[in-house]
Amino acid sequence: MQSLSLAYRQLNTLIPGKSRPIRLALACLIAGGHLLIEDLPGVGKTTLAHGLARVLGLHYRRVQFTSDLL
Repeated sequence: MQSLSLAYRQLNTLIPGKSRPIRLALACLIAGGHLLIEDLPGVGKTTLAHGLARVLGLHYRRVQFTSDLL
């Protein structure tokens, strides 16, 4: 649990003001689920995904979709 607390603090420093999305992303990963991050352009989605991978020692891959591809 201590490593998750450290990961939360590191991500919160990397992306200030996004504590709720950070907590939800960590909860999703703890539960073994998949994570789809949706929001407006330029609000830190890629930074959050890359930061999560980095602080947790995971692999980072990104798939980008637009609404017309859905």
